[in-house]
Amino acid sequence: MAKITDPNLERIKNILKAHKAELKEKYQVKEIGIFGSYVRGEYEEKSDFDILVEFEEDAEIGLLKFINMENYLSELIGIKVDLVEKSALKPRIGKHILKEVVLL
Repeated sequence: MAKITDPNLERIKNILKAHKAELKEKYQVKEIGIFGSYVRGEYEEKSDFDILVEFEEDAEIGLLKFINMENYLSELIGIKVDLVEKSALKPRIGKHILKEVVLL
């Protein structure tokens, strides 16, 4: 698993952890993790923040609710979020994402 040392990343990680129960209740989130350029320490000013999410089996998450969650997370952390559903990962890229993801 990736190691988090960036202060900005720690701030975001703490915000997401603090809202984990709310995300579970409002969006039926089973598991949430972060990956991508922020985790690797390769982000730039224009980089978005990559979040991997797994929903409860019985969750009813349509496109509008998914986009609503993505926008909510962007407002919450102050950075544009790219929300990726774990079940939608393509095999080739998915294995790389799962290697670097930091679960919260």
